[in-house]
Amino acid sequence: MDLGFIESKTYDEISVGDTARTEHVLTTEDAMAFASISGFHSMLNSEELLDRAGGIPPTGPNMWCASLISGLFSMNIPGPGCTLTNVSLAFHNRIHVGDRILVKVQVTGKDDATKSVTFDCQASNGDGASIFSGTAQLIAPPKKLRWSTLPVPELIVNNPYRHYLGLIARATSKPPVKTAVVWPCDEVSLGGAIQAYKDKLIVPVLVGSAAKIRGLADTLQLDLGAIQIVDIDVSRMAASKAVELARLGEVQMLMKGSLHTDELMSAVVSREGGMRTGRRISHVFALDVPSYHKTLFVTDAAVNIQPDLETKISILQNAIDMMVTLEVVNPKVAILSAVESVNPAIPSTLDAAALCKMVDRGQITGAIVDGPLAFDNAISSEAARIKKINSPVAGDPDLLMVPNLEAGNILFKELQYLAGALAAGVVVGAKVPIVLTSRADGELARMASCALGVLLAKPAPEPRPA
Repeated sequence: MDLGFIESKTYDEISVGDTARTEHVLTTEDAMAFASISGFHSMLNSEELLDRAGGIPPTGPNMWCASLISGLFSMNIPGPGCTLTNVSLAFHNRIHVGDRILVKVQVTGKDDATKSVTFDCQASNGDGASIFSGTAQLIAPPKKLRWSTLPVPELIVNNPYRHYLGLIARATSKPPVKTAVVWPCDEVSLGGAIQAYKDKLIVPVLVGSAAKIRGLADTLQLDLGAIQIVDIDVSRMAASKAVELARLGEVQMLMKGSLHTDELMSAVVSREGGMRTGRRISHVFALDVPSYHKTLFVTDAAVNIQPDLETKISILQNAIDMMVTLEVVNPKVAILSAVESVNPAIPSTLDAAALCKMVDRGQITGAIVDGPLAFDNAISSEAARIKKINSPVAGDPDLLMVPNLEAGNILFKELQYLAGALAAGVVVGAKVPIVLTSRADGELARMASCALGVLLAKPAPEPRPA
């Protein structure tokens, strides 16, 4: 292996006017690596990483840009052994993934008493716009140093939530969806709705106590601007009003705020609400599991507690239709139970067998379905091979259909807390998608839930001619 060498410049060898330059293009991999090392995780949620137009929050990317001057000091002037004592930079413009950044440092002064060297620091983008300017002071090494340069190991960046980022990117390519946010009267729900608005996923209609919403916005220093507020003083009445807006076509999606889920869903399923279709309403989680090779859907772990066979027909077809809308081609569905054999003592195995027969006869359409399957041989093709299970689904399911809410709730929380999964979710089977976020959801999970709803929402009806 050939090694190169770099040499430092001593204080006496440095002259006013000496200059060093570097160029670098900010890539998605750069941003992810910097976020991982520095803790600037907001870079992973930035608009550029989602291939959207416009600027990104300056803190993380600009700090990445500033780090380029460290390379010039350590590799060029003064070189190995120098000590940075002070740096002061002013940032003037945002940078974007794909921007070519040109960084220059130039010696502007020397202090013989302290052996300190002062540098002027400048950075600009490919269009010549200034990114930052400022000064830095360094102590040059007292004697010449010569260091070997080892090859830099290749850094492979693996974003564990790449499936969610792709989902959000697809949603942001669509027009924002007008969304009734029901009772956004705590920090998480109001802040999440405003963030989704800023990310151009939704156009919110805030349904709840105007006094509480405005007071909370002032406390959080959120600018509501021209966002519509429908003033309703009681959370249950706010749910009914939001459902009415959806029934009349004034909004195309519902989003839960800080009211209880039962309050919102009671309004949705009421005969007066008008949100019902010919199917039972159900819930689908979309899980981004870092160790799994694609988005993993789970149904129903939030709405139907102990579904019978008739309800499971709706649950399964709702989820299949959802995945087809999300452009999952020929989704593979594993119907879970405790075992993979039909056993009359375990009713869920009988339901699984009946559902598979309905698929065979075209009564349920749009997917490849197999069951009953235990979790191990649904997820692992090796487990299925050992148990001599010949299944087109084993090892590669898109959807796991659970036997009841208890099993589903345990499953998705295990995947969250033991496997590091992010869980986004949406209610389907109603006339509009309903986003049910949890207070424990982080920003990326909330964005992904909104993205699911946006991709499932139908376009607003065309206005009738006068």
